[in-house]
Amino acid sequence: MTPSDAVAHLSPHRWARANRLLIRKALAEFAHERLLAPEPTGDGGYAVRSDDGATRYTFTATLRGLDHWGIDADSITRHRDGAELPLAALDFFIELQKSLGLSEEILPVYLEEISSTLSGTCYKLTKPQIPVAELVDAGFQAIETGMTEGHPCFVANNGRLGFGIHEYLSYAPETASPVRLVWLAAHRSRAAFTAGAGIEYEPFVRQELGEETVEGFHGVLRDRGLDPADYFLVPVHPWQWWNKLSVTFAAEVARGHLVCLGEGEDEYLAQQSIRTFFNTSHPEKHYVKTALSVLNMGFMRGLSAAYMEATPAINDWLARLIEGDPVLRATGLSIIRERAAVGYRHLEYERATDRYSPYRKMLAALWRESPVPSLKDGESLATMASLVHVDHEGKSFAGALIARSGLAPTQWLRHYLRAYYVPLLHSFYAYDLVYMPHGENVILVLKDGVVRRAVYKDIAEEIAVMDPDAVLPPEVSRIRVEVPDDQKLLSVFTDVFDCFFRFLAANLAEEGVMDEDAFWGTVAEVTREYQASVPELADKFARYDMFAPEFALSCLNRLQLRDNRQMVDLADPSGALQLVGTLKNPIAGF
Repeated sequence: MTPSDAVAHLSPHRWARANRLLIRKALAEFAHERLLAPEPTGDGGYAVRSDDGATRYTFTATLRGLDHWGIDADSITRHRDGAELPLAALDFFIELQKSLGLSEEILPVYLEEISSTLSGTCYKLTKPQIPVAELVDAGFQAIETGMTEGHPCFVANNGRLGFGIHEYLSYAPETASPVRLVWLAAHRSRAAFTAGAGIEYEPFVRQELGEETVEGFHGVLRDRGLDPADYFLVPVHPWQWWNKLSVTFAAEVARGHLVCLGEGEDEYLAQQSIRTFFNTSHPEKHYVKTALSVLNMGFMRGLSAAYMEATPAINDWLARLIEGDPVLRATGLSIIRERAAVGYRHLEYERATDRYSPYRKMLAALWRESPVPSLKDGESLATMASLVHVDHEGKSFAGALIARSGLAPTQWLRHYLRAYYVPLLHSFYAYDLVYMPHGENVILVLKDGVVRRAVYKDIAEEIAVMDPDAVLPPEVSRIRVEVPDDQKLLSVFTDVFDCFFRFLAANLAEEGVMDEDAFWGTVAEVTREYQASVPELADKFARYDMFAPEFALSCLNRLQLRDNRQMVDLADPSGALQLVGTLKNPIAGF
């Protein structure tokens, strides 16, 4: 590939389209988060003015439940001094810097993330446009790489700062490029391997890599006069090896604490979360999640060696809890467990930094079960993010599944809610247990277009028990968090209603598949049916009322606009929340 070929996707017409789509999203989500207050101009039209009042953006919009702004991208215009100007996202953020609360320090880095997001959109616009009616049959990984939007709330959602263009083309999920992982041997004096019940290091690694590869890697160590028994094998993202470890960990390589063994045989595909890989050579084998020191959507995407140690135990604990609970079992819920983890501690960087430092999160990996072996005849898989995917013709993936199922839209929705939403409610009310249940963290098991069950993933870093008095095994205790009583239900109201159902309901209404009242009425019915099925939890239902008239508006973009490197302290998730006013609860009226 020549240097100019690498940017062939950056054409004027694609750039113009990408900017229009991103400004549409920015206007919609910033209005939702009350950073902008569009003024009505009549006939469904609205206007937003720049900080200095001289630039005016106008557009038409439909206002929906949960203050959702359905803005027509093609209606957006930008005027200054009586002249119409082209839409330019970087100008938009500079013109509205004060309104958006972007500091002088954050602004240029945020603009870089926006530029990267726009470049990614341009690349996606070069791909063959697959109608959702075809995508529903395309298979698990084709659906995964066919997603075009990323997180529905975040405006700068594909920053990936650190990737050069050739690395973007090699490692971004939408490019669907096969990846071979780099393997290092890490000396056991500085590395730790932990695993779930019944897993031993040696047989596990041989099963994952194959006898021949393991023997080859051991041969590399022996040729250097090293004993393989002194080392753990660690999978590494190729970007991390070339850009970080080979330089930042030079001392470890020079001393033989780390030995580069080369690439593994299996080919993998990057998932939506960018640092997790699905094994395409052997789909039944584990996913591998790697450390990646790239800035993306509010965090450096490293992996903490210290965090990895408790990961398998937390997964085993949750699997047992689900297995032992009749309500959760009846929904068909399962998790794909993070079965084993390995982390390497660079002692000098640890002495020089605090626990939040990206320098402590450069070399770790985990192995997560594949959902493929659990499929029954006729079942298929799709990331839940696909439900809010809309194709180039404005048709939604969820709408295509409903059409495929032959069910009435509300019946289809009930199946989905029982599989995905009821387990969230029951976990909360029975165990004070919450997940991070966004589209990328849930896999749906489908049959004939109908959601049969849900698979939750990304467990150890994302779950929390909000009861400070919960009795937890010592190795699981880090998931206990203290959250003020009035914020606990935001785990459902924000993460599920506002950050996922809001978009799903709007898309289905926009398409004429199901109106909003039918959508939220069905959510209300399923909520009441669940509550009626567990009368012993009546006190909890009264204390944490799913039918409260309103709930606090918790703003995600405000977090990123304020600090795009460390949005939230995972050990104190409620401490960073940006709460601005309230939203009307869409199920309160039912």
